[in-house]
Amino acid sequence: MGTDNQTWVREFILLGLSSDWNTQVSLFVLFSVMYLVTVLGNFLIVLLIRLDSRLHTPMYFFLTNLSIVDVSYATSIVPQMLVHFLAERKGIPPVSCAAQLFFSLGLGGIEFVLLAVMAYDRYVAVCDPLRYSVIMHGGLCARLAVTSWVSGSVNSLLQTTITFQLPMCTNKYIDHISCELLAVVRLACVDKSSNEVAIMVSSIVLLMTPFCLVLLSYIKIISTILKIRSTEGREKAFHTCASHLTVVVLCYGMAIFTYVQPSSSPSVLQEKLVSVFYAILMPVLNPLIYSQK
Repeated sequence: MGTDNQTWVREFILLGLSSDWNTQVSLFVLFSVMYLVTVLGNFLIVLLIRLDSRLHTPMYFFLTNLSIVDVSYATSIVPQMLVHFLAERKGIPPVSCAAQLFFSLGLGGIEFVLLAVMAYDRYVAVCDPLRYSVIMHGGLCARLAVTSWVSGSVNSLLQTTITFQLPMCTNKYIDHISCELLAVVRLACVDKSSNEVAIMVSSIVLLMTPFCLVLLSYIKIISTILKIRSTEGREKAFHTCASHLTVVVLCYGMAIFTYVQPSSSPSVLQEKLVSVFYAILMPVLNPLIYSQK
């Protein structure tokens, strides 16, 4: 058969954002600063929540989880990208590529579920404030957080496993900034329709389902707010949800644009920019957005 020599690629080459040296140096400086801001900003949020007993509430518990996810997601992609900006050969071993795909995909899934959990928390806070502490007790919050982490990790493990079982033949050039799911699947030299179906199912389970739950929560929240007679009461209720709603629009919007229809996905450049958005911009913006509350 002679397929063994074709199936296993010893090293993948990431093409990155640009091949121009000056552009790569500029991006290295810019992304280095943004990564440091990401780590520092999210670390300060977690530290502040830990030290201030007034912030020991369900919302800030979930925000702590979100900050950890943001830093971890950025760390799964950005350091390697920074190294490649200054490296002549931008290679990554298959094992490292698989690990990067697993962690980035898993952490992304965890964030989507966490945002849905936080939407439920905001729904209870606005629509049933008198029973908030009874409903959102510590046990429930812990179970919801664990569900987020487990669901994202299991999905990522399944997707990574089936993706790296695909024969890559001699294809080793990944036209992306990292080992991103769609970019790796494109390397396969066999029919990829089953993988596209798996990506579609995953998108429905871990993206569209949480999104629909968020949408339902905010329909009920808005309906409740509109029934509040006082202007001050309405503003306070809107302010309670404003930070989370902003993050939801940014996060889900980009993901739905990229993953819901992989067979008719946007251009490679657009995919790269979306990945930069999630790895660089969102982890920086989240602390800024939530600190406004």
